[in-house]
Amino acid sequence: LAEEKTYVGSESCKACHEQQHDNFMKFSKKAHSFNNIKKMEEKLSPEEYQTCFECHTTGYNKKGGFISESQTPGLKNPGCEVCHGPGSLHAKSEDPDDIVREVTMENCNTCHSEDRIDAFDFKPLLYGGAH
Repeated sequence: LAEEKTYVGSESCKACHEQQHDNFMKFSKKAHSFNNIKKMEEKLSPEEYQTCFECHTTGYNKKGGFISESQTPGLKNPGCEVCHGPGSLHAKSEDPDDIVREVTMENCNTCHSEDRIDAFDFKPLLYGGAH
């Protein structure tokens, strides 16, 4: 039985991918976007607020993903694994085949659907200089 991949958080990626991690944290607005939804929390119903987690956290509603700020603080912002998939196996093995290496627009469409692009006027990180 193959081990199931789980989320480890972007800090785990930093050890081997320091430059990419630092560039992402410095240049990507999404890397700190949980703060944006926190500011809106009072204006939203609890249900509406929770839907924000789908795009503004790592692995929300997925096994081993974001649960809450207190339970999974390392996953409260979108990080490396939003685009590259759960990193537990790759972190252990360091095998490039254990992670999504070639990110395509198809990977981006989970959050960057046409509806959301129109509603929030943003571009996928693939075009935003994430690394």
